[in-house]
Amino acid sequence: MFDSVLVVSFGGPNGLPDVRPFLERVLRGRRVTPERIEAVAHHYEIFGGVSPITELTRRQAEGLQHRLSAAGRPLPVYIGMRNWHPLLEDTLTGMWREGARRAVGFIAAAQHSYSSCQQYRENVIAARTSLRENTGGDIDVTYVPSWFDHPLFIAANAAHVREAIDRLPQEVRGAARLIFTAHSIPQPMADTSLYREQLLTSGEAVARAAGIADWALVYQSRSGRPGDPWLEPDVCDYVRRARTEGLEAAVLCPIGFVCDHIEVLYDLDREAAAVCAEIGLPMARAEAVNDDPLFLDMMADVVLRTIARYEHGRPLPLVAR
Repeated sequence: MFDSVLVVSFGGPNGLPDVRPFLERVLRGRRVTPERIEAVAHHYEIFGGVSPITELTRRQAEGLQHRLSAAGRPLPVYIGMRNWHPLLEDTLTGMWREGARRAVGFIAAAQHSYSSCQQYRENVIAARTSLRENTGGDIDVTYVPSWFDHPLFIAANAAHVREAIDRLPQEVRGAARLIFTAHSIPQPMADTSLYREQLLTSGEAVARAAGIADWALVYQSRSGRPGDPWLEPDVCDYVRRARTEGLEAAVLCPIGFVCDHIEVLYDLDREAAAVCAEIGLPMARAEAVNDDPLFLDMMADVVLRTIARYEHGRPLPLVAR
């Protein structure tokens, strides 16, 4: 029944000339000050204007395709990005030309909110609408179920947490607090989703798997106006306060991200790391799941489960309007 897989991700610039056009796409329709836009542009410029998300997503897609073939389901795996090339509209057009008609959709975000999941689905619908208008064709997309608490997602994060602990000075490892980070979102958006609850579920499971009782959930990468309520506490504010309360060491785990992209590399490896150095707090940052084999196994598992679920019947189609 299914003839392809579509991995949907955020996207990122591939060089300095891409940075501002990319940010224009990301921030269109949002109330963000010019000063904040320039600050974020500078974050990308520090890394040569290249976000690792494109390469890491490519590795994830390749690993998924290899595992599907090994499982007897040799489906092509395509990548469509919300905000930069390969853009969803272009990807769906290419899929159609290559004969794809029914795809399994995998959105590269574990926990659900409007901006992390629903908006991606709306972008896919818009890309399908464009495809229908330009070719008269369409591609049905059936999404995998939630995986924020999938055992392999948990295991990959827990393994990375343990590796990070081993990078701390030996004398403070036992006292380290595991601090999970996720992208902050506006409070009203959080109130109409299970984002916080799913983050807490993911965090609790990872902490348990890593054998750590002392853990917390904080947020990062806020981009709204200062007066608008967003999820808190901010990671930098949190570590400053925790240090005054006696915290001896920290491990940061970006549980809300599946790639070490610029928001992780800058907000944690530079900004939060600088705060920790300033206050004398030993800190190690766990890698995101990236292309960890356990995470690739998880991707294959949820895709294969979706294929098996509809083996003998089609899901109700979501028709682009």
